[in-house]
Amino acid sequence: MKENIYRNIYCGNVSVNEVGKTVKLAGWVNSIRNLGGLLFITLRDETGIVQLISEEVEKYININKESTITITGIVQKRTDDMINPNMKTGEIEVLISSLEVLGECENVLPFEISRSKESTEETRLKYRYLDLRNEEVHNNILFRSEVIDFIRSTMKSLNFTEIQTPIITATSPEGARDFIVPSRKFKGKFYALPQAPQIFKQLLMVSGFNRYFQIAPCFRDEDPRSDRLYGEFYQLDFEMSFATEEDVYDVGQKVFYDVFTKFSNKEVSPIPFRRISYTESMLKYGTDKPDLRNPLEIVDLTDILNKSSFEPFKDTTVRGIVVNNIDKSNSWYKQMEEYVKSIGGVLGYIKVNDDMSFKSSLDKFFDDEVRSELKEKLNLKPGNVIFIIANKDKCAKLMGQLRIKLGNELDLIDKNRYEFCIINNFPFYELNEEDNKIEFSHNPFSMPQGGLDALNNKNPLEIQAYQYDFVCNGYEMASGGVRNHSRQILKKAFEIAGYDEEVVKSKFPSLYEAFRFGAPPHAGMAPGIDRILMLLKDEENIREMVAFPLGANGADAMMGCPNEVFEQQLRETHIKIRD
Repeated sequence: MKENIYRNIYCGNVSVNEVGKTVKLAGWVNSIRNLGGLLFITLRDETGIVQLISEEVEKYININKESTITITGIVQKRTDDMINPNMKTGEIEVLISSLEVLGECENVLPFEISRSKESTEETRLKYRYLDLRNEEVHNNILFRSEVIDFIRSTMKSLNFTEIQTPIITATSPEGARDFIVPSRKFKGKFYALPQAPQIFKQLLMVSGFNRYFQIAPCFRDEDPRSDRLYGEFYQLDFEMSFATEEDVYDVGQKVFYDVFTKFSNKEVSPIPFRRISYTESMLKYGTDKPDLRNPLEIVDLTDILNKSSFEPFKDTTVRGIVVNNIDKSNSWYKQMEEYVKSIGGVLGYIKVNDDMSFKSSLDKFFDDEVRSELKEKLNLKPGNVIFIIANKDKCAKLMGQLRIKLGNELDLIDKNRYEFCIINNFPFYELNEEDNKIEFSHNPFSMPQGGLDALNNKNPLEIQAYQYDFVCNGYEMASGGVRNHSRQILKKAFEIAGYDEEVVKSKFPSLYEAFRFGAPPHAGMAPGIDRILMLLKDEENIREMVAFPLGANGADAMMGCPNEVFEQQLRETHIKIRD
């Protein structure tokens, strides 16, 4: 590195090659040990730690940990019995010639830097600049930079052009709440922060760009979860003109496979990734983001168990999961019953004896026909256990949660794999449970399968979309679709969802107008950067992968926001706060 007034070499780079040389170092005081006649200081910067020594104990004894210093000293080799094999610089130490305190650490630390992850998240985020000094936490952010660099170079190697789209834009009904921004220049009107660059990337295709991408910030006022950031997150946004879903699959598979094989030692699904329709996924796994490391599958038993004399199985949906050879106590089965009760269902189970008879309180409601059909459909064997849930409205969801619970309880998940799949053929519309009205089930800008003819002639709830998600280990990793590029189809699609043409014109004026001027067919998707990083690092909390995330409650204790603004700012933006 080029010499400056503070250092001419980084702490982690000092080696036996510098023995006998005078070096200048700078960094944070990591630790201080006073052995009476000798003082040991470890100095830390981003590259590592180096040990400093001095016989001038009284001169330096009052320096506080985490203060920043610059030192000049002579590098000397440690004796063989003093070599520290656990330190990158463990073969050498630096005898201090001079030392200057650059920034004194005046206060008591809120936590020990090396153990900051043991503190509460609230404390860590309030003092995030200290938390980020922890090597593990710090390295997550360096890792983030490395992965994004690799993704960017991959996209450019595939002939994608990086283009930035606006942060200040118009509000639009895209599924989540917008963050709105009041206008000073236009009284009573508002901008919005984009939930995604969706409209802009479609307009770029209309503009004649062949392949676009960006590492895009997205803003959604959605409640946070362990796998979802509040407020702001980043995605690899990309779009291609004159493209089909197969073209998008090819790009998505390469990006995910290359990133996960480069930055992890775990086994990654080979290309092509398995494709599963939404309908199949909901039936077999009870979710549209299945964890395929879990070998358990859900089987529909409605036709068989509706014929039993057990009243709760009548006129409802009944599904089951078969598990092999469970060695669990009766109390464990009771715990499983309590779990299903806690999520809103009732669990029944059948154990298969060695003679293939059933051991269950349900067995008395079955005749030989029902037993025979169960054995044949489920390919039952001695030792099998069938877990059963009956529920008319939410059987799929309950079974999906039970499948996850069983997979974890029985240690069936292979945690050394990244198992990818593509979920496609999503329903274009769904019924809103609260008002029983038709609404878009996913992205309103996707192309309906069958186009205008399907919109005009099919039951809306039977129309499928050219919509797809990439899923890994139970997480949605990317969402995309073949886009609607027809003004007539766009108008009709929104009409079915309850928006007339004037609403479409006012909410999406750019797309509505642009589609009049020769729009190409186009398709794309948006992998989530933060979630990719979370999986690669095996972190349970996505906020670990962001330098300065908002807290779990949506607040920022470090910056003190959200906060009040000055009255003058409210007046300038024509806002009055209601009591």
